[in-house]
Amino acid sequence: MIHKLALSLWQGTVILLFQPGEEVGTGAKKMVEAGVVNNVEAIFGFHVTVILPTGVVGSRAGPLLAGCGFFEAVITGKGGHAAIPQSSVDPVVAASSVVLALQNLVSREADPLDSQVVTVTRFRGGGAFNVIPDSVTIGGTFRCFSNDGFMRLKRRIEEVIVAQSAVHRCAAAVDFHAGGRPLLAPTINSPALHAHFEDVATEMVGAGGVRGAMEPCMGSEDFAAFSEAVPGSHFYFVGIRNEAAGSVHVAHSPHFLVDEGALPYGAAMHASLAMTYLQRQRGRVDSHEEL
Repeated sequence: MIHKLALSLWQGTVILLFQPGEEVGTGAKKMVEAGVVNNVEAIFGFHVTVILPTGVVGSRAGPLLAGCGFFEAVITGKGGHAAIPQSSVDPVVAASSVVLALQNLVSREADPLDSQVVTVTRFRGGGAFNVIPDSVTIGGTFRCFSNDGFMRLKRRIEEVIVAQSAVHRCAAAVDFHAGGRPLLAPTINSPALHAHFEDVATEMVGAGGVRGAMEPCMGSEDFAAFSEAVPGSHFYFVGIRNEAAGSVHVAHSPHFLVDEGALPYGAAMHASLAMTYLQRQRGRVDSHEEL
């Protein structure tokens, strides 16, 4: 009886996506290219978080997660003996200058109200204490909440690396797809679907269990690839924080543990978001037909 009732309420098509390759940022893009979201008008996704306790869900309208890019640069000079630096072109000094100059892209060039990050996380040079290497490799990541700001950062990172290297008589080559990682756009929630999320979440967990104005996060998601391909998109978080269960460590921590008590909340939220969306869309169609 319950099954028949559920089928009678079913007013459209729901596609369940089981995505591979989320952590390397390529899975969503490949699924889009395969056509899995063709003709899809709205898409929902979520991630667990220890920021919120189990039984609480949260999101926000507009930018939620930052766009993300990675860069790797090889700065090439001329190696030689460390005791005779005048006979060399030192890429270590050039790379050091590059790292410092990159810090100015956010502090001096970005709008203070437009959060951005440029972080150098890799610096690899020679292997001996008395040898100036031929080249140094640096790499890192950059993040931004707007597409325009993101592309500006990408352009300026390359310009700064090449120009600062040239000041020190070195050449530089910059790669924004090192390791096959794509550039990920910001994850920006549809205001209309966020209102839908708040309505459904309030009904599911109560008003006290909904955080509808979460702070944006500089983390990123390749869910953004779906967002670019689908007219309406919304991403949210399901809380898993539970001190008693030991679920207190952030994602990517070696001690990360999921509170399995949160699983019913995630499943119920996702199902309700889809079912309620379809029912409301069907209601709008019926209303227009009556008019």
